[in-house]
Amino acid sequence: MSRPAVPEVLTAADLPDHFVDVDHLEDFMSVPTQGVIDDLNALDGDLMILGVGGKIGVTMARMAKKAVPHKRVIGVSRFSEEGLEARLNSWGIETIRCDLLDRDAVNALPKVANIIYMAGLKFDYRGREDFLWAMNTIAPQITAEAFRDSRIVSFSTIHVYPWSNPLHGGVTERELPMARPGEYANSVVGRERTFEHFSKKHGTPGRIMRFVYAIDPRYGVMQEVASWVFAGKPVPLATSHANVMWQGDANAQFLRMLGQCEAPATPINVGGPEALSIRYLANRFGEAFGKEPTFANEEAETCLLVNCDKANGIFGNPVVSIDPMIRWVAEWVKSGKPTLGKPSKFEVRSGEF
Repeated sequence: MSRPAVPEVLTAADLPDHFVDVDHLEDFMSVPTQGVIDDLNALDGDLMILGVGGKIGVTMARMAKKAVPHKRVIGVSRFSEEGLEARLNSWGIETIRCDLLDRDAVNALPKVANIIYMAGLKFDYRGREDFLWAMNTIAPQITAEAFRDSRIVSFSTIHVYPWSNPLHGGVTERELPMARPGEYANSVVGRERTFEHFSKKHGTPGRIMRFVYAIDPRYGVMQEVASWVFAGKPVPLATSHANVMWQGDANAQFLRMLGQCEAPATPINVGGPEALSIRYLANRFGEAFGKEPTFANEEAETCLLVNCDKANGIFGNPVVSIDPMIRWVAEWVKSGKPTLGKPSKFEVRSGEF
């Protein structure tokens, strides 16, 4: 089956009925909006993504290169995935292998004006808690010092927030980051404070992106719920609601946030604007599959839900809304297309990932 052409500039009128394969999906997720094109062109200097090898960084780098083909877009990673470096190079993205805990190697990186920091560790840190803390605090210190004269948009998480009642609108940026159960969230508070400290010390403009649940058909909250329903497995309901954002929209907001940096660096929530009910989502997938979903436990009074009004007030609502996401994920799961095998663990309430 031939893959449909993707647009050069994304609008809500360009959404496909479904995705033919992984290449079609990733081509589409890397299409910039006019806002991305305008904002990146308005910035001086080139762009570097530290930690480009993760599930979000690749399409983000491609989107940046499509938006500003005349600028250098550099992806930095250990590049443990075979073939990834060559694929990035084929799209015009420069690559540099670098261990972000190696101060000399980081200092040797090109001193570009715009940095997106996506490196970090969340899952599977048992037995290497020291590495968790090093990646989430020491690597940010090395980066912040090396790029003191750049803009730095740094990746964070909503797991620095307390649980809240989903009927109350979600937690805003006014809530201070807190120590929660599990070392991951504590180490991320350390990452935020490290970037904040060096932003104050050197006057480095920055933004700390408290990001929540990007999805594409291969991973994320929707893929997990759809897979449970399709397989006839009970859908856990204790975490009753979640913010969900199409990965292409997340890429766009990360890139555009470079034009919204402040000194000292400040946090901002990035994610879908809806308080999306997990029960509703399961029922929608049940309709798509012709199956009656089953559920485990009941909705708890609290969940981890954030308010993303500030970011959406700057950039507008995401291009991709809930309905097409449900359609795309349902078709992907029903067709048995490949997944990434990287669960979000949104249903985990212990803080241990």
